[in-house]
Amino acid sequence: MTGAFLAGLAAGYGVAVPVGAIAVLIMGLSARTSFRVGAAAALGVATADGVYAAVATLGGAAVAGMVAPIAGPLRLVAAAVLLALAARGAWQALHPRPVGGASGRRRGLESPARAFAGLLALTMLNPATMVYFAALVLAGNDGAEAGPAVAVAFVAGAFLASASWQLLVAGGGTVVGRALTGPRGRRVTGLVSSAIIAALAIAVLLTA
Repeated sequence: MTGAFLAGLAAGYGVAVPVGAIAVLIMGLSARTSFRVGAAAALGVATADGVYAAVATLGGAAVAGMVAPIAGPLRLVAAAVLLALAARGAWQALHPRPVGGASGRRRGLESPARAFAGLLALTMLNPATMVYFAALVLAGNDGAEAGPAVAVAFVAGAFLASASWQLLVAGGGTVVGRALTGPRGRRVTGLVSSAIIAALAIAVLLTA
C-alpha cells in the first residue's frame, strides 16, 4: 500500500505541477479575491484529479478507450470556457465594482462554493488526465486489476499531491494580491491573468 500511495503522490504531482490555464486561473482568483476562494478552487481541481485517478484504477484501459473519442470535443469545450473566463476577468479588471456595492453578492467564481464547483467542472473537461492515470496504473500493475486497498492508496496519494500543489499556487496568488493592493495593481493582475488564460486556451484550440 505504501508503494501505491507513493506512486499516487508522484502521479498527482506529475499532472498538477505543469503550469497551465488552471493554475493561472487559481492564482488570479486568489490575487483578486482571497485565499479562501483560491483554496476552494484548488480543492475543486484536486477533487477532479482524485475522481479521474479513481476511475482509472477501477476501469483502466477500458475506460480510457471509451473517453478517447470524445477527448477532442471536450478540449474544445474547455478552451471555449477558458476564453469566456478570460474575457470576464478582463472586463471585471477594467470595470471593477465598488466594494460593498448595491447587490453585495459575489458572482462568477468569486465565492468559495462557486470556485470549487467551477474548477471541478472545468478540470473534469480534460479526460486526458484520466488516460494519464490509467496508463500509470496499468504500467504499475502489468495490466492487472488493482486491489481495493491499493486503489484507495493510489487515489489518496494523487489527491493529496494535487491538493498540496494547487493550494501552494493559491497561496502564491494571495501573496501577489497583497503586494498589489491598490486598484491599479488589481487591474494589472486581472488583465495579465486573463491574457495568459486566453493564450493557453488558444493553444489548446490549435492543438485539438
